[in-house]
Amino acid sequence: MSNIAMFNPSNVPAFAKNAELSATTLALAGGVNTSAGMKRVSIKGGVFRLLSGGKEIASIEDRHLDVIVVKAAPKVSRIFYAGSYDKDAAAAAPDCTSADGEKPDAGVKNRQSASCTTCPQNIAGSGNGQSRACRYQQRLAVVLANNPSGDVLQVTLPATSIFGKEDGEKRPLQAYARYMAAQTPPVNLDAIVTRMKFDTKAESPKLIFAPVRWLTNDEYVTAVEQSKSTDAEKAVAITPAAADGVSTPAPLAIEGKRPMGEMMEEDEDAAIAAERAKAAKPKKAKAVEVEAEEEPEVRKAAAKVESVPVKKNKLADIVADWDDE
Repeated sequence: MSNIAMFNPSNVPAFAKNAELSATTLALAGGVNTSAGMKRVSIKGGVFRLLSGGKEIASIEDRHLDVIVVKAAPKVSRIFYAGSYDKDAAAAAPDCTSADGEKPDAGVKNRQSASCTTCPQNIAGSGNGQSRACRYQQRLAVVLANNPSGDVLQVTLPATSIFGKEDGEKRPLQAYARYMAAQTPPVNLDAIVTRMKFDTKAESPKLIFAPVRWLTNDEYVTAVEQSKSTDAEKAVAITPAAADGVSTPAPLAIEGKRPMGEMMEEDEDAAIAAERAKAAKPKKAKAVEVEAEEEPEVRKAAAKVESVPVKKNKLADIVADWDDE
């Protein structure tokens, strides 16, 4: 029997399914990073790329990707890289991270502050121009709509794909989630196929989101099972660097450069600045004004959250529109 046939998933005994690496295996493998083989979707360069262990194994030319969101990190995380972006440098882990956006994660050796609120990297101007050096990210666990039982993939979104107001049918992640939740009855994202699409008018890779269709009963059962998997838990808990098997920050070069995460490239600063400038322009009053959350203000107390008026459409109308594309 060949190794391929022996270890085919259909031949795996019950006791070995969903097994974690044992201490024995880890010791003999030299303490290998168990997250290193995790697959994720990158949007670097405005292209959907499938990475495994940090290496690109496939890419698609389409400007959209249909997925099922099976799990999401409960809070928007933060990530900080010291130095400026250097596209030619080797990959490195971030210097500081925060899964909850409030305090550095346990084990961070180069923490910049005891609290994200008072952190000097969370001040306007600490990054390029008036941006912050510490950035926001949202981690998702998704499966491809055409293969719900396949690999669970990590998707990590930059601030420009998370926050902001909807523009017609163009909705960043939080505006999209609120829009679907406001329908009657509410629509859960793990019950539908979601289309992630590049905003071609954005300065840097930015995704917008739209519903495609309901899941079938079988697809929904599979999506629920996938949401409980170890891979789904890892996808929303670890950084892209950890998913790629990179665990050590690189030392600063003489000119003060080191590799930064793919979402931390300098052109994201231009994108954020453009979004804010666009939002600052006066607009004509509309009959119904739909508000959406902006990227949190720099080092300011959070304003009182008011109820958000959302235009509710009949669910039947939404479903009818899902297959128009």
